[in-house]
Amino acid sequence: MNSRKLKILAAVVDEYIRTGEPVGSKAISKLENINVSAATIRNDMAALEQLGYLEQPHTSAGRIPTFSGYRLYIDELMNPADLSDEEKCRLDEMLGGKDTPEELLIQNAATALTEITQCAAVVTNSVPKFSVISKVEVIPTGKRLYVILLITSNGSIKNKACRLEFDLNNEQLEFFTHYIEENLSGVSVEELSEEMFEKMVAAVSAYMVSLSPLVKGLCELSEDLRHQELTVSGSEKLLSCDELDKMEVVKFIEHKNGLSDLLEETFSGIQVKFGSETNNFAIGNSSLIVSKYHKGNKEAGSLGIIGPMRVDYKKIIPYIEYLTQKISYLMSGDDEDIITTDTTAESDTQ
Repeated sequence: MNSRKLKILAAVVDEYIRTGEPVGSKAISKLENINVSAATIRNDMAALEQLGYLEQPHTSAGRIPTFSGYRLYIDELMNPADLSDEEKCRLDEMLGGKDTPEELLIQNAATALTEITQCAAVVTNSVPKFSVISKVEVIPTGKRLYVILLITSNGSIKNKACRLEFDLNNEQLEFFTHYIEENLSGVSVEELSEEMFEKMVAAVSAYMVSLSPLVKGLCELSEDLRHQELTVSGSEKLLSCDELDKMEVVKFIEHKNGLSDLLEETFSGIQVKFGSETNNFAIGNSSLIVSKYHKGNKEAGSLGIIGPMRVDYKKIIPYIEYLTQKISYLMSGDDEDIITTDTTAESDTQ
């Protein structure tokens, strides 16, 4: 592949992203940075097709990029756009400041991405793992029925209903509440474990066996806090996109939690994955563009978009980079803790 073929491939991808129509040699020859004849362009496009970077949907049509063509474009040929000061200010306003609760900060980032890119936003959030248990309450709600309320320092609230063998009197309820506060209050969510709760079950059972279901309920709530939450917002953008198969979109929305494993894979910087190339993300002709955000020196989650493969990578990648860097800064609260996003996009077919 010489530099001319690479330049023509980049031009075809840019034109196809812009127009959505197969690109012909005449259209490429009219571009300012292409200084060769239409005949030479046709030969090079035919060569690029043989190499698997372009394809011709119809005999008489122009060419469109293949998965490989997009991949090479993103990794080596694309020049990401620089966000203007106005765009950065707009993103900052939509995101919120340092006083914004972390979960709301991430939610705002997803909303901003959906609004600006007109794609669905995908977010994984491990923020609760960085918080501590601030309050535990046991609330009687009916005959032998109790609700456990678990609140963390970052504002996460989890609750679970538990049915006991018989009603607790005030002394028993006070004992349990005091014991739980003494053993859980101020404990980091990351430190919670099944072993810890097994010891608590044994300790509470020594006083009263019937209290053990409440401890088991707390154990289940802690598992929810430790699990990375996945949210896809703006799903209607996918359903209204003519380039995506609606049945595949519906299936994805129903089984979106399968995407969690894909997003938990370790990577740095921007990563691009194409639909139908993974078992976890099976929307044909689509792309997933994500990047990690951090709290201090730890990964706290992922932020990105899902859209048609023909999205404006030059613009969307800088948006995601800026937002993940800004979230990392606001969540870390210290300039030294900011993790700078690698500006090199990595496309992956795993």
